[in-house]
Amino acid sequence: MEPLKDVRVLCVTVYLAGPFASMNLARMGAEVIKVEIPVKGDPVRGNGPFAGPKGTNAQPQTDSDISTRFLKRTQGVKSVTIDLKNPKGKQMFLDLAKDFDVVLENLAPGSLRRIGLGYDEVAKVNPGIVYCSISGYGQTGPYADKPAHDPQIQGMSGLMDINGEPDRPPVKVGMYIGDLVTPMFACYSILAALREKDRTGHGQYLDVSMMDTLVSMMFMENLEESIADGLPLRTGNISRSGPTGLYETKNGDLSLTVTSDDQWGRLSRALDAPELLEDPRFSDYVARSVNVEDARVEVQRLIGEFTLEAAIQRLEEHDVPCAPVRTAEQVMKDQHFWDRGSLLPLLNAAMDAPVEGVASGFPVKFSGGDLPKMPGAPTLGMHNQEIFSRFLGLTDEEIKQLKEEKVI
Repeated sequence: MEPLKDVRVLCVTVYLAGPFASMNLARMGAEVIKVEIPVKGDPVRGNGPFAGPKGTNAQPQTDSDISTRFLKRTQGVKSVTIDLKNPKGKQMFLDLAKDFDVVLENLAPGSLRRIGLGYDEVAKVNPGIVYCSISGYGQTGPYADKPAHDPQIQGMSGLMDINGEPDRPPVKVGMYIGDLVTPMFACYSILAALREKDRTGHGQYLDVSMMDTLVSMMFMENLEESIADGLPLRTGNISRSGPTGLYETKNGDLSLTVTSDDQWGRLSRALDAPELLEDPRFSDYVARSVNVEDARVEVQRLIGEFTLEAAIQRLEEHDVPCAPVRTAEQVMKDQHFWDRGSLLPLLNAAMDAPVEGVASGFPVKFSGGDLPKMPGAPTLGMHNQEIFSRFLGLTDEEIKQLKEEKVI
């Protein structure tokens, strides 16, 4: 199944946010062309280790070696090289854009506009274009021109203020959450804009901000109530409003969710602790929220008497949401994820066999069929011949000449 088979995406994307968005569109069957700087390419291409025919090494061993980080982020995408600052290269980009549905970029705000390849210029040659820009702070506002990567966005958005232990410094999330969640909003906004284009015939410009994304997600929680009540926002592994959180058993940690009165009752029965129901401090959700520290102490006292296996067995028997806290290595080796396709072999498009490493798969199953199998990430300029001849009508000799002129 290829739901986006008829969609073409032209990308000028680097690092993680833009490439992740383009890779997700490719996963749905879109033809995604990544425009890279000649010779250098996406900066991530230079970040080793590198995987190729001679294995994985700290430095490239062959022309087919590709950074493992790039391999993870660019599955199913085609690579062409164009010097967009060269007048010929700029015209090539505009000529390509005529036949595409989407332009996607995540450079510093205004970078493409300043060289004449912003939304207005592309829309002149293709009025139906959906042009999406992903940036740290957005294209407008007082922060627009500030340099930004995920760690700065986590700090500026306030996410670090609510993450970590209450008596310790703020902590960033252990993955690039701004770089990974923001592209999801970009993708379904692109699809919404394409649907609008189907109805109206008009394209549009999408301004997607990493900071806006994280702030909008953070305030899905009732943070304003905690702020007004003077309550700490950083509560570590424990919920801000109840005993939900991390607890230690005799031989491991488990994550426990107890939000409703019904779940609290099931927990008391699972732990043979009727006193949890009888204590007025824990009589209902509000009382437990007010006396959350006391509730946590009682739950920890009880759970601490069990092994991890025994605690989970008892809790599951009483339908109390719980799970062991596992290491990333344990998850990586869990066959469940390989069977479902959320973890996949890492592929290099220049090779027939997988390379060492783990690729992320698409985490949604469609009843209509499997999504297309993704080819591996491309070597730099791997698709120059195909794309420039198919869309621009260039001959082999003309492509060779452009390369000699360093346009491509």
